[in-house]
Amino acid sequence: MRAPKARRRRAFSPARRRGPSGAAGGIDAARPARQMRPKPKDMPLPEHPAPIALTIAGSDSSGGAGIQADLKTFSALGVYGASVITALTAQNTLGVSGVLDVPDAFISAQMAAVFSDLDVKAVKIGMLSNAATIRTVAEGLKAQDGIPVVLDPVMVAASGARLLSEDAVASLLDTLVPLADLITPNLPEAAALLATTAAANEAEMQAQAEALLARGARAVLIKGGHGEGPESVDLLVRPDGMVRLAAPRVATRNTHGTGCTLSSAIAAGLAKGLGLEAAVRAAKAYISGAIAAADALKVGHGHGPVHHFHALWRA
Repeated sequence: MRAPKARRRRAFSPARRRGPSGAAGGIDAARPARQMRPKPKDMPLPEHPAPIALTIAGSDSSGGAGIQADLKTFSALGVYGASVITALTAQNTLGVSGVLDVPDAFISAQMAAVFSDLDVKAVKIGMLSNAATIRTVAEGLKAQDGIPVVLDPVMVAASGARLLSEDAVASLLDTLVPLADLITPNLPEAAALLATTAAANEAEMQAQAEALLARGARAVLIKGGHGEGPESVDLLVRPDGMVRLAAPRVATRNTHGTGCTLSSAIAAGLAKGLGLEAAVRAAKAYISGAIAAADALKVGHGHGPVHHFHALWRA
């Protein structure tokens, strides 16, 4: 048998590739011209920029409360979140094992950086562990006239750890409460602010809220989550009247971060342009859903977090 002839390979020439018209055009001649993506500076701004809310609070290393809960809440509710960290906590669902305060000068620097660049539409304030931090935050807010402020007077974690020194309570009342459009104490926090016992019924809740108005608060949402009964009742009390907000009480121990989440949900509503009562009502509905879905998360071995994204995905 005759051996087959070896086939000669012809050298490839880009000139042999023909374009649609039959003319030689190189390897890319038959391809449409690639559209250049606009440079970032040439891209049009969105017609309606995302509303921005700022949280000024402590960090929770377990992610269930504090800055982490606030930013999750903002995101879940369609608001861009910025943050100023006032303290670092080493904690999980079982308790708080350490607190490291951020230096006051650096808290001021964070506030200046955010306010000088971002169009903040609402502010939520959480953990401020001492009087110096309270004064620093108050000074930073005085230059931001017209931005609604929601103050959650965080004093004790769900695990029972104290997060606000006792000597700072007077500073909170005298310095920061008058700057807030709304304060959101739970029953133990309202009692601590007024140096009295916790309210046992709605009449006592309203009386304590009115006492806080007399101390300079513009509006008070006193929360009944620590109360008893089939309903969890909150009272929104203002100088011109009171609104009762009730939701079925959920039997769960997974309530870590509920106060942070509710107050940041209110701030998100205000950032989107809602009035105070509408923002509180929307936040109440949101936190009720987050608590109802909390058990499905199964995070940690103690007081687990609520499900901030319950409307977006199921555990």
